[in-house]
Amino acid sequence: MRPAIRAARPEDLPELVALDEVCFGPTAWSEGAWADEFDRLTEDRVVLVADEGALVGYVVLLVPPVVEDVVEVLRVAVTPAERRTGIGGQLMTTALDRCAGRTVLLEVAAGNESAIALYRAFGFEEISRRRGYYGGSEDAVIMRWRNDE
Repeated sequence: MRPAIRAARPEDLPELVALDEVCFGPTAWSEGAWADEFDRLTEDRVVLVADEGALVGYVVLLVPPVVEDVVEVLRVAVTPAERRTGIGGQLMTTALDRCAGRTVLLEVAAGNESAIALYRAFGFEEISRRRGYYGGSEDAVIMRWRNDE
């Protein structure tokens, strides 16, 4: 069964916090940070979730007004048990469908090979690196996707 991809709702907050902790451990967003995301949900800030009765993944986008052509992927996560099942691809497809005619940027830890492979499969390309960005020991890879439709 494929999960439903939908906009996050305030009642998803506890599950999002828990999922973020499982996926990101010590760098997880706090409950307060997630609450701030919900306070700022507008057309500019989008949180999409993969829902199978429980949340199994999410993507957070910063989508500025159309006069600015760059969208930023702030966060993507899929619960470890559901990785490599296509949920990350579903989330990215839905997210990128919102970005026609715009450039999309994201950053990912250089050692996160599975995420980098997913992003490359969608046509993202590495455009730069931030040396030692993650704790001084791991680079951040900056990737870009362009869709001129």
